[in-house]
Amino acid sequence: MLESMYDRDLVAPMWRELEEIGVRSLATPEAVDEAMKQTDGTTLILVNSVCGCAAGSARPGLALALQNDIIPDRLYTVFAGVDRPATDRAREHMGDVPPSSPSVALFKDGELAFMMPRRFIEGRTEAEVAEMLIEAFNTHCTRRGPSVPRERMLEAFASSSARCSSELKAR
Repeated sequence: MLESMYDRDLVAPMWRELEEIGVRSLATPEAVDEAMKQTDGTTLILVNSVCGCAAGSARPGLALALQNDIIPDRLYTVFAGVDRPATDRAREHMGDVPPSSPSVALFKDGELAFMMPRRFIEGRTEAEVAEMLIEAFNTHCTRRGPSVPRERMLEAFASSSARCSSELKAR
């Protein structure tokens, strides 16, 4: 079975962006299982992707949302097309929601509370994605944000396109 469609070195910057804003990568099914054992509070899982809507909307939108005053307790990502077994395991927790990437799942007390599939990301700006996530955070979460200082978030996404960078700075 082909476990990775993409070279890990090629996608490393996409992981680093998220790590810099406090999102931990889960690369194995066992890591997903361990992360999902903590059912108290809230857990976010971003199903990351190499597609343009992941780079232009999902990751920067999540970065903006994690600057909110209220954020999830735990922040994780799996990478579709790279860590396929981990991604498959994460999707098992997402119930009957058809798999899509990128996508964002928010669990509260171990239950799926909010799901943002690709169709709600594709064609939207990072600001629009952030607004939807912030609404979910304000509804379901209690942890004080932001996940990292604003300057660190801006640094993490400095290599994004000029449009993304200007949108992030404007927020």
